[in-house]
Amino acid sequence: MPYKGYGQYCPLALAAEVLCERWTLLVISRVIDGCTRFNEIHRGVPKISATLLSQRLSSLEHAGLITRRALENGRGFSYELTDAGRELDPIIMSLAVWGQKWSRDMETEDLDPAFLAWSMHTRLNVEAMPAHRIVMEFAFSGTHKGLSRFWLVVEDGRVDMCLKYPGLEVDVAISSDIRRFVEAWRGIRDLRSEIASGQVSVSGSTAYRRALPDWLMLSALAQFPRQTGNEAGAGEPHIARTG
Repeated sequence: MPYKGYGQYCPLALAAEVLCERWTLLVISRVIDGCTRFNEIHRGVPKISATLLSQRLSSLEHAGLITRRALENGRGFSYELTDAGRELDPIIMSLAVWGQKWSRDMETEDLDPAFLAWSMHTRLNVEAMPAHRIVMEFAFSGTHKGLSRFWLVVEDGRVDMCLKYPGLEVDVAISSDIRRFVEAWRGIRDLRSEIASGQVSVSGSTAYRRALPDWLMLSALAQFPRQTGNEAGAGEPHIARTG
């Protein structure tokens, strides 16, 4: 066994010994999200080391939650859910909803721009965006260390996430304190109000500035209002996003 057991036949204990090891739920959730390549999964869990990610994927394969298939070109593998892995989808979503409502307040070290970039690149309303290429730059103050800027490039219905300057002219530039922006992204603050007040600064053409809130679909959990803690809006009615 690649994990330590509880020494109990209880089905909950048997499930917990597979799923409650650090990083495991996040790794399987990225596969549920549609990440099938090692690097795709790693970009969705940026703080895990490549070595530990490989170990967690092996554990999930051993547990029968994913299968690993060699790619036709012989370079790397793809990771796919088994029936058992797919059944975790609503369970993990329920845990995420609980976390949105009841988990502790975010600390500075939780505000990871690399994960924000990954999350945002999966949640752009590309159908509401112009047909031609759009380059969006996000710059943040208040980051813990390292990365403070990233770019999203939208072209032909595809969104590319760039942690280094892609060498393209920027169409829309967004800057903010990262905590404020993440709270807006999570639905704890109202994004339109933050933009109107200048707390989230947006530069670019008038049309693009006005359209930006319609391009950002926000976190999939933004619809669930925060119920506890000291973060803005905790326990208050959720302000529905319009437009």
